[in-house]
Amino acid sequence: MHTVLIIDDHPGVGEALALLLSLRDIRALVATAPAEGLGLLAREPVDLVIQDMNFSADTTSGEEGSALFRALRERSPDLPVVLLTAWTRLESAVELVKAGAADYLAKPWDDAKLLATVQNLLELGETTRELKRARQERRARREALQQRFDIDGLVFQSEAMLSTLELAAQVARTELPVLVTGPNGVGKERVAALVHANSARKALPFVALNCGALPAELIEAELFGVDSGAYTGAHRAREGRFEAAHGGTLFLDEIGNLPLAGQVKLLRVLETGRFERLGSSRTRESQVRIVSATNAELKAMVAAGTFREDLYYRLNVFELRVPPLAQRRDDVLPLATHFLGPAAARLTDAARDVLLAHAWPGNVRELKNVMARAALLAGDGPVVPAHLQIELPSRPAAARDLDEPGKDAVLAALAEAHGVVSRAAQALGLSRQALYRRMERYGMAGAGGPVADTAA
Repeated sequence: MHTVLIIDDHPGVGEALALLLSLRDIRALVATAPAEGLGLLAREPVDLVIQDMNFSADTTSGEEGSALFRALRERSPDLPVVLLTAWTRLESAVELVKAGAADYLAKPWDDAKLLATVQNLLELGETTRELKRARQERRARREALQQRFDIDGLVFQSEAMLSTLELAAQVARTELPVLVTGPNGVGKERVAALVHANSARKALPFVALNCGALPAELIEAELFGVDSGAYTGAHRAREGRFEAAHGGTLFLDEIGNLPLAGQVKLLRVLETGRFERLGSSRTRESQVRIVSATNAELKAMVAAGTFREDLYYRLNVFELRVPPLAQRRDDVLPLATHFLGPAAARLTDAARDVLLAHAWPGNVRELKNVMARAALLAGDGPVVPAHLQIELPSRPAAARDLDEPGKDAVLAALAEAHGVVSRAAQALGLSRQALYRRMERYGMAGAGGPVADTAA
């Protein structure tokens, strides 16, 4: 059951509010003076405060209410406070809203509006506490991961990336072949390197080959090596990647681009551990762990006959899927500030909002390039949206209605933005006006009003 503390010098007001809140199964504590209210707050767990702005009949300045609000904020900075105003100047209440008050209501209040305000602030508080708990748990898991494993300096905050790296560290201790999947630019090679760095082979070579960067006729030479005189221009013998990686890890990037002829020969080596260099009849042996990566849907390629099914099951014993940046929004700002380096302190709030609103189709690689360009354009000045050179697409009204954020999404966005509507709207891909309309539709506090419209 939620508990609301009511502080008002008129006992009848406290009794009326307590009765009204009881209709929603909300427990009320009533105090008739600021000192009494602060005393109750020190002794009882409270989820929300409703406080009057005036505690003296000979003044309408609201000074007493302002002093009480500041005392509440000092003792419980995250506790939502709703102001009740009667004779106080409206400007005083608005100033306190800018200072962090959750909302203000005029006396005499509208019962339905007051209940909606309280209910939604309590729900927002629950969401905020849950997000805080989740962040603390995620931080503890991240610290444990960093203490137990070599994560190769990877920068991340999101649950999605944390889960992927925990799996990577877990499978690293085995000898299983690993297939790293995900779209271009998400950092698949970094994850493959993490698998090697935490394996029993970490002191031995990590050798990478991009199967998509070489013509088909050179793949075999790169994999297995060349003997002197094997073809015109082969003046000396050269070892292939299997030999170079002996005892360690061979990372085959863009494995979906390996031609069928190369797939057959790779499969044979994986089955026997033996191969011959081009132009040589001598059989060599190489003991390596295979980690491969692809942005292609290999199952679809198997169905289409462009990728061998037996090779697919050889490579995909354990799959690590690296999520796109659009699914790990919590990583955008940490990565952006990492890429900016010393210029990170000059990243403006407006630029941060644009970074969070962008879809990042090019993933981490795109973000890295954007920040390098922004640092160059900003020089020694602040990094502003114009330096990012990102154009946020405007969606047609029909499309916005189809994927309109629900009440839970709005509450979560407001919690993440600490109640600042402009930032929550940016995170949801909406204008402030559109977010206010949704808040009004969902019966949420402050809809259409000045409540934390922008950061104070």
